[in-house]
Amino acid sequence: MILPTAYFSACLPAALFVLLSGCVAPAASTDPVPAGTASTSASAAFNTAPLLPSSFFAGGAEQFSAWHCQPANQHLVTATTGNGELRLWSLHGAWQLPAAVVASGARYQAGDISFWNRGEQAQVETPRGQLQCRLAEQRDVFTRSDHPGVMFRGQGNEPGWSVDLAHDTPTLSLVLDYATREETRAYRVSVMDNENGRVVLESTRPDQPFRLRLEAGACFDDMSGKPFPTRVTLTFEGTQYSGCGQGITPGS
Repeated sequence: MILPTAYFSACLPAALFVLLSGCVAPAASTDPVPAGTASTSASAAFNTAPLLPSSFFAGGAEQFSAWHCQPANQHLVTATTGNGELRLWSLHGAWQLPAAVVASGARYQAGDISFWNRGEQAQVETPRGQLQCRLAEQRDVFTRSDHPGVMFRGQGNEPGWSVDLAHDTPTLSLVLDYATREETRAYRVSVMDNENGRVVLESTRPDQPFRLRLEAGACFDDMSGKPFPTRVTLTFEGTQYSGCGQGITPGS
């Protein structure tokens, strides 16, 4: 499941360097609950996949782009959404930039942060200075057609592994050791930090421990260099796996 697009786009903070999903979720209703429904609702919620931060997703974009920038050898990830806005990820978080008027190319700006794209070159301006960037890699977004029933996919290398989160129930599927081992496990949410784009999932069984950490931020496949919007760390049976991932929206 994914937080609604309106939740993402309606709450771009005025302060600089704030994550895309940095709004406070609507307060829970205080209306009385009819007798006999509370336990049913709690049970249904427990068996439903959680809402993930919007900054894990492409927002309707068809591709992710990787940019290599100077000075300081910084790397960025961008995606142009279906409504003409730009999602921007750095190592420090994620932002959403509305389109701005420009004579040539495509320019996006929110507050003092701007991204001006002219073909395979881009200029990024922040209060800390200016970056000159070049397009390095592009990748088509994961879709439900590619991965049916999956709301988030993470993957890594050496050894090859992947993790898929089911879109409807709190279960994940692991493929480990170059696809020689497959596991399906139930999980619980131990951290859900929408403001900072951070989620931690852990096993529901003490005899089968694992931990999956997801963080919004620029990530690059360590073999291909392909760009992703989420950093993924899996700890399973005493081994730590590092990789990248992306949320997958319904209907994609």
